[in-house]
Amino acid sequence: MRTLFVSYRVTELDRSLGFYTALGYIELGRVEAGDGARLVILKFPDEPAASLELVHRPGDGPVEVGSGFDHLAIQVELLATTLRVLAEAGLEPEPLQYPGGPRGPKTSWLTDPDGYRIELVEWPSGHPDGITAADFA
Repeated sequence: MRTLFVSYRVTELDRSLGFYTALGYIELGRVEAGDGARLVILKFPDEPAASLELVHRPGDGPVEVGSGFDHLAIQVELLATTLRVLAEAGLEPEPLQYPGGPRGPKTSWLTDPDGYRIELVEWPSGHPDGITAADFA
């Protein structure tokens, strides 16, 4: 088994699409789900398949974040460059952080229009992609 993608319910689809495309996602396709509901499937350009689905169900009312979901983590190559590009696109990333000390990963956070938190992570040189059991040794 493997995870296919994360799905977020969003209040205003166009606003959320603007945010996620500024973050770097591209649209793979859309599905009309009936009763005005729409699904938009996204991925980063270098990903082989979908990694994020935005679900817009206007009949369900606005999204209320905080019912258990914490955040989405996204790996980036060079965090300082990513933060500059995001700021130029009108997004507001938080300052660079070093949660594991100066030799650990670099992180920053931003919040999407519905309040979902996103952690941007740059691994130290030589670290494998993602978190592995070696990170807990």
